[in-house]
Amino acid sequence: MNERIEVDIKVPNQTRYLGLIGKIGEDIARTLKRYKGDREELAYHLNLVLTEAMTNAIRHANEDDPQKEVHIIISIRDRDLNIKVYDQGQGFNVCSISTPDFKNLEEHGRGIYIIRTLMDQVSYCQSNGGHVLEMSKTLK
Repeated sequence: MNERIEVDIKVPNQTRYLGLIGKIGEDIARTLKRYKGDREELAYHLNLVLTEAMTNAIRHANEDDPQKEVHIIISIRDRDLNIKVYDQGQGFNVCSISTPDFKNLEEHGRGIYIIRTLMDQVSYCQSNGGHVLEMSKTLK
């Protein structure tokens, strides 16, 4: 594939930026020159994982605090897609989130479940005054 892309964005801790970040993910997917898979499917998946990760960072990690921000780095190196979403929260154990009961609309964990399903690797760890959710996927 031999493509190199890096997008580095910081946005205020507000849900009104979810659409913008999701659209950036879609646009990246649609511009990959040598990607052999379904671009529209990849665009949808990137939008979904980015908006789910940002929503979790805004609502849960940063606790809707307007003084905080969310930092997103999307990078593609050859066939490796990597997304990092930095928050300023207390953190949690991503492995402790069980598969949600989709019949119960009140249950939490759907976002992490979706992210785990669509990405190859997911981790969440401490990083400079907060935490980072790192997601990676090998592109076709």
